[in-house]
Amino acid sequence: MNNPSPSSTESGDLQFDAIIIGGGIAGLWTLDRLRNSGYNVALLTDRALGEGQTLASQGMIHGGIKYTLSGALNKASETIADMPDYWQRCLGGQGDVDLTQTRCLSDHFYMWSNSTMGKLTGFFASRAVRGRVDKVAPDERPALLQNRQFKGSLYRLVDRVLDVPSLLANLATNNQGHLFLLPNIASRLHKDANENTYLTLDNGTKLHAQRWIFCAGKGNAGLLAALACPEPAMQLRPLQQLIVRHRYPYPFYGHCLGADKTPRLTISTHPSASDKTVWYLGGSLAEKGANMSAAELVCAGKQELAELFPWLDFSDAEFSTLPIERAEPRQQDFARPDNAFAEPARGLANVLVGWPTKLTLAPNLANQILAQLPPPGAGNHDLAALEQQLSVPGIAPLPWETNGD
Repeated sequence: MNNPSPSSTESGDLQFDAIIIGGGIAGLWTLDRLRNSGYNVALLTDRALGEGQTLASQGMIHGGIKYTLSGALNKASETIADMPDYWQRCLGGQGDVDLTQTRCLSDHFYMWSNSTMGKLTGFFASRAVRGRVDKVAPDERPALLQNRQFKGSLYRLVDRVLDVPSLLANLATNNQGHLFLLPNIASRLHKDANENTYLTLDNGTKLHAQRWIFCAGKGNAGLLAALACPEPAMQLRPLQQLIVRHRYPYPFYGHCLGADKTPRLTISTHPSASDKTVWYLGGSLAEKGANMSAAELVCAGKQELAELFPWLDFSDAEFSTLPIERAEPRQQDFARPDNAFAEPARGLANVLVGWPTKLTLAPNLANQILAQLPPPGAGNHDLAALEQQLSVPGIAPLPWETNGD
């Protein structure tokens, strides 16, 4: 990768070490790491912080055990194994990023099955996952499963669940003065004769950077298309999550095991403006739901809840759906990426493109990006010039608080 040519920077233009595009967890985490590593860096977004994939996530910081349902460790489970501890250090103020103002909804996740778990029982008791999975005794079960009709096996995982709005607010506060709202970013991108990318503001000011870092999730495709750049290519993994508002006081976080290698159902509980409990349902239900109508998914979800919790009556619950497209680097045979991804854009001299692939791997993405950056020191402007022209983005609301549910 070449550095921007000094001759391409005119008087009045702004030069930064790095400019990040994307206001989700990927961009915000990367911004925090770069800023604290001495880089002159700004983040641009054309929407509210977290809008899209980040706020549509279930907030899980998991260690990969849900990828071992075949009864063995694998690359996916081991790549992510250290993430709960990494995030916990940050939550405690001792990590690479200060997350002491982030609210933790739960410090564990459950995994349960209503039928025999076969070889998984032995695997979960093995040395291979010791310290990551613990069997839960009947008298320690959460309130939801303290019913005689529950006959299954129950395990506790070290996975945490974060309140994503508070995570975004924490990162926004950490990086105050470095976040800018700019509409129509893709249409403002250009490249010079040396294939160096730059951006033009409304008043004609050009923004230059040693490195442009695209962390816009699904939006990365549009940014690359604006620069006629074909790679790295993106794939979208469609899901349709189910939102259930009910009257039971059961905050719960857990995976139900089924016949597939992914959890049959994943339940997380989230804050709501109403007095009802909000369950957000993912897992195989959401994957299969991508090919269903909203009405079909609601019907399937009701059937799942009736089978898994026959002691509860959801007849007066409110159901709605949330379609999501998870953006990932393109993989052979549409496989799931095992790790975060950050690589140079093909044919562009100063652009890196990144996808964390999962919320929990945002730190991994930032580490990859930092390893590919030249040393700081090329940026020669403070942020006051941007503050005079651009506004500050707010934090987007949770998606189930905006769709009329």
